[in-house]
Amino acid sequence: MCLTCGWIYDAAKGDPEHGVAPGTAWADVPADWTCPECGAPKHDFMRVPD
Repeated sequence: MCLTCGWIYDAAKGDPEHGVAPGTAWADVPADWTCPECGAPKHDFMRVPD
């Protein structure tokens, strides 16, 4: 979950508009990827319980 805006990354959906294919695990999302909602960097995300 993005700590800035609350957007939640869903590995099943990925972020294909920004180069992350559906099925991409969070660990495999590139370090330079940013939140599609607010532009926060990947390191500004935290894991939320499933």
